[in-house]
Amino acid sequence: MRRVVVTGVGMLTPLGDDMESLKNGLLTNMSGVKYMQQWADDMADISTLIAAPITEQDFSDIPRKHRRSMGKVALMTTRSMQDAIKDSGLEEEHIKNPRTGMSFGSTMGANESLMEWISTVYKHNGFKGQNSMMFLKSMSHSVLANLAATFGVIGRAIPTCSACTSSSQAIGVGYESVKYGMSDIMFVGGAEGLHYLEAGVFEVMGATSTTFNENPILTPKPFDKNRDGLVIGEGAGTLVLEEYEHAKKRGAKIYAELTGYATSCDGSHLTTPSRKGMEAVMKASLQDAQLTAKDIGYINAHATATAKGDIEESHATHAIFGNKTAISSTKGYMGHLLGGCGVVESIIGIIALNDKLIPANKNLDEVDDACADLDYVREHREEEISHVMSNNFAFGGINTSLIFSRV
Repeated sequence: MRRVVVTGVGMLTPLGDDMESLKNGLLTNMSGVKYMQQWADDMADISTLIAAPITEQDFSDIPRKHRRSMGKVALMTTRSMQDAIKDSGLEEEHIKNPRTGMSFGSTMGANESLMEWISTVYKHNGFKGQNSMMFLKSMSHSVLANLAATFGVIGRAIPTCSACTSSSQAIGVGYESVKYGMSDIMFVGGAEGLHYLEAGVFEVMGATSTTFNENPILTPKPFDKNRDGLVIGEGAGTLVLEEYEHAKKRGAKIYAELTGYATSCDGSHLTTPSRKGMEAVMKASLQDAQLTAKDIGYINAHATATAKGDIEESHATHAIFGNKTAISSTKGYMGHLLGGCGVVESIIGIIALNDKLIPANKNLDEVDDACADLDYVREHREEEISHVMSNNFAFGGINTSLIFSRV
């Protein structure tokens, strides 16, 4: 099989917009979680008033002919792809090539556009005078469609809109496209823009953190006995995946090799996490990479700080790895980026490989007794490792597991 390597990286995250900033944010135990005054002003009965926004951005350099059909989620991903292309050194001939494709996902399109559009329709009881761009901003594959038009990508185009596994599935699709010879280069990733609509959805389900509004930096608390739910964040990321010999031939720098991927569905409950499903997808990813549990030096857990999710994930992980493999959830630093979490957490895994940084579990004060006996990283570790596993799990019982390796 053809080897697949990462040759470019771009991102917008609550901790920073490049690998150095992201690394430093982790090292300094920075929190991207903030009190959302606008939510308190706009919504009468929302209890979770904290979230993790990205830093203020200026998207005016994106040509208006493209920008006018983009909501925030597409704008953010466009910026991350601009940075990834620059980082990779790809030329126009590489980008606009039938052998170059893309796969991107988000939970939804632009929620702010969707809310404005629907509110106007209800207010006027009709569609007269509606902005024709509103649907293009809010449709589920808005990210991929806008990126393809903006950058002129004409190869494989696969949207992966699967909630919290959106961008990890996008990475997996790109990996398989290159590995099995359908593409030489794939742009992959995803994003989520911040909006109280998503926070409200999780709050209705009883899944959001609500007791730390006065001390936002103390939450979320993955695996901690006093965790009280997830915190919504926003972010975007793009990876350039490239066939190994193709990358070598053009002298590209290589960050890591993507050696394993698996995705599966629990086939049971829409929202209740499945220990069996999580365990199965991790085993399948190891099998795809032709590795054993002992080969993995660090696991970036999905763990969102929900009551049942963290417990089930910890036991699924223990069934394969025991308590010998370092594990942390980096959502304690920046909340849950939903459609953007898979790609950003993959980038953190790449940092772990290249910079010998195994990040600690932020806000983990006392491990919940109901969680399995794992090697929960309590302080940052400087350790050379060869393989990293990054796991994500989504509503609908959708599971993903990615393995990145040092070249």
